[in-house]
Amino acid sequence: MSVTTRIRLRLSVIAAASAWAAGAAAQDATVEELAKPESTVSGGIGHWSSDRRKLGGYDGMREGKTYGLLDFDYVKRDDATATWTTFSGNYLGLDTRELRAEWLRQGDVGASFEYSRTPRDNPIVFSTGLQGIGTTFQTISGAGADAFPLRDVELGTTRDSTQFGLYKRLQRNLELKVNFRNEEKDGERHWGLGSQAYFLTEPIDSTTRLLDVTLDYGSDRLQLSGGYSGSWYDNANSLVWGLVNGAAQPGTTQSPNPTPLTLPLDNQAHQVYLNGGYSFTPTMRGSFKISYGRATQDEQLPTWDLAAPNDRFASAPSHLDGRIDTTLVEGTITAQPMPRLSVVGSLRYHDAKDKTPLAQFIGPPAPAPTVFNTPHSIKTKSGRLEATYRLPQNYSVTGGVEYREQERSVPTAGSTWVLFRPEIDETTWRLRLRRAMTESLSGYLAYAHSDRGGSAYTLTNTNDPQQDALAPVHIADRERDKWRAAVDWAPHRQLSFQFAFEDARDDYASGAQPQGVKDGKARLFSVDGTYTYSDRWQVNAWYTRDENELHILGYRESGSGAANAQKDARLRETGDTIGLGVRGTATNRLSVGGNLEWQRTVSKHPQDITLLDAGAVFPTSGGVTLVPLPDIHNRTVRLKLFGQYALNKNSDVRVDFVHERWRGDEWTWRFADGSPFVYGTTVDGTVTNPPLRETSNFIGARYIYRFQ
Repeated sequence: MSVTTRIRLRLSVIAAASAWAAGAAAQDATVEELAKPESTVSGGIGHWSSDRRKLGGYDGMREGKTYGLLDFDYVKRDDATATWTTFSGNYLGLDTRELRAEWLRQGDVGASFEYSRTPRDNPIVFSTGLQGIGTTFQTISGAGADAFPLRDVELGTTRDSTQFGLYKRLQRNLELKVNFRNEEKDGERHWGLGSQAYFLTEPIDSTTRLLDVTLDYGSDRLQLSGGYSGSWYDNANSLVWGLVNGAAQPGTTQSPNPTPLTLPLDNQAHQVYLNGGYSFTPTMRGSFKISYGRATQDEQLPTWDLAAPNDRFASAPSHLDGRIDTTLVEGTITAQPMPRLSVVGSLRYHDAKDKTPLAQFIGPPAPAPTVFNTPHSIKTKSGRLEATYRLPQNYSVTGGVEYREQERSVPTAGSTWVLFRPEIDETTWRLRLRRAMTESLSGYLAYAHSDRGGSAYTLTNTNDPQQDALAPVHIADRERDKWRAAVDWAPHRQLSFQFAFEDARDDYASGAQPQGVKDGKARLFSVDGTYTYSDRWQVNAWYTRDENELHILGYRESGSGAANAQKDARLRETGDTIGLGVRGTATNRLSVGGNLEWQRTVSKHPQDITLLDAGAVFPTSGGVTLVPLPDIHNRTVRLKLFGQYALNKNSDVRVDFVHERWRGDEWTWRFADGSPFVYGTTVDGTVTNPPLRETSNFIGARYIYRFQ
């Protein structure tokens, strides 16, 4: 080899090494650049073409007008001190605005602040003459010669939440977390005064405070988390006065007599807890939960010191002195005694003890019917044992049993109008077969059977056989069978499906009570598919159907106290949802996408009435024929389209379009014939106007800027 050749070869090696070093350095620089946190700011405007009373109740864009769109997310990292500083804001041009700030030195100390606002607008427009809306003294007068003029009123509430957090690592294995939240709720809520169904509004002005203090300890085997949780609820208003016909009617000497209506009282709750886990061996672990809480309500009852005719019952106390003590103890063991066998066992004890003093609040002296408060204590003991065995070919089978028993207190004084049950027990058996993920197929099939029973019912003391024949659904005898299945199927690397199915059936017919819920069933089916056409385009589609049915048997009286007719109702509700989504990259700079969703629900309320004796007045009453309730339909169509164009590597322009369409004939606040519901027609006259259909379009554009 010549000297020239050797020199050339050496220079080539040096050049290659230099190029490799330069490439590696460039690659490191690229990785470092990509690893830097990215911040964004976006701003723009959007416009809804019309009001959205039904669909815009929570998103802060209920009215058809133009809105500001402003969001930002600022992230900074100090590599030298491992400190993160973040600021973010979402929906800043809307009533749903959110703000968050956090400063965190990893593994040492941190602090955070959050603010959010949540509106809730009632979709019903009330045409009313009610005076004093939003105050604690309201006058009802919307019909008659001296009525206040009717006007349209829209109601709603706003919830402002402020939250502070603190984090500090005290030692290597010990961390302290403190979180405090203050929530202010203001506005007016749909309310009313009984007997004649007069329209009132509830003035909302309350404050809720929540405090959580937690100490976390962790080592190789032992983890502990203990602390304190407290809540305080303060209501600025305790009483509302409802005045019917504040002005005397012509030709009368009527004197105003407002009716006092109480609002939720101030209360507080405190809880201390300790949760933990310990790994006895690599294949056995135990965990536990222990907590004790106390909730109290000791504010003076707002009607206690009122003058006649609104004075209190003579024996009523000035304070409820409400108190509920709650104790929870729970332990769980997870073990793997054999390579293919896993076992889980747990025991749970929960005691909610109501220590509120028993007192009489309404009614004449005994033995006439009286009304006492009902301190209600519930003690629940439950246990669960479950085992999973892994079979060949990626199958596994799981079987388990759960037993639960309750001790429930029964009233000892006053009149009772519903059945009570001192003891309830329920046993649930579960079985599940699962196949783990293969190359293209996985899923499971599960079955559960539960049987609920208990002691004899404690009957009412009203001597009404119809009331003694109806068992509340949550304590009645019941057998439940439930099937669940899910399948993940990928027939092709670009195509995948997820299927889910549930079927639950309840049977109350075997119970001794002749009235109430007799049986029910629920069914859910869903399928979701995704097709990845290429690295640039993806399509997904889904369909969900749910069905719910309830069979209720009851009796109707003609007014004489006898059961003159039997009512057999089979309520049914079905829902269907279909969706289609497309997302892709049209060009190197343009991304586009869209979703189309269609929803429909149908509620049916068929009721068969059978006459039981010749004295019955059904199926007519007062000369009015009882007609079947019409079905309720709700349909929603929502189309969302977007396009985002990259102006350069740091900035984009995005355009969004939304088309919404809703239609419904729900009759909760309308009569079955479609006419609007009217409150107390002779005095009040308030008319409810719930929406029946809505169509609105949204167009929005924003500029997005990214920086590091």
